[in-house]
Amino acid sequence: KRVVMLSLVLMFAVSCDDSPTSPSDPNVALFTAILLPGNEVPAITNADAAASGTMQLKMTVTRDAANTITGASYDFTVNVTGFPANATLTGAHIHNGPAGANAGVVVNLGLAAGEFVLATGQQSFSKNGIIAGQNAAAVAQSIFNNPPGNYFNVHTTLNTGGAVRGQLVRSN
Repeated sequence: KRVVMLSLVLMFAVSCDDSPTSPSDPNVALFTAILLPGNEVPAITNADAAASGTMQLKMTVTRDAANTITGASYDFTVNVTGFPANATLTGAHIHNGPAGANAGVVVNLGLAAGEFVLATGQQSFSKNGIIAGQNAAAVAQSIFNNPPGNYFNVHTTLNTGGAVRGQLVRSN
């Protein structure tokens, strides 16, 4: 029985190989970030300190004839949890800065005032087709070349400078 069961497990494992059969699109990059209040500078210690979250980003770049990045569009999926009931999100952004340092916003998700009130302290949302404002090509190149030199964070009314934060990690 054990030999048969082991054989079946091995056959199943081999048949479930999800290896891609074609190369991935060089103009699409996927990134993630684990969002924690302790990653903020300074670390969050108030009512938002129990919060956490994840961010998934699909960045699709455009290139010129010389293969130089000329711009990008960004599709975000954000999940947050552990916030106090009725917390209001006031912003969500990518900043160009390494861990332990604060920096300016380079890609703004453009959350509207009151768009996300976390009745139960958690929320999932997507924002697609976001375009960076100034220096779009340089921003895209920076994220593409050095993901951990950029961070994503979510702001609340309690923590207007950011409540949860995580450095970008390339996932493809």
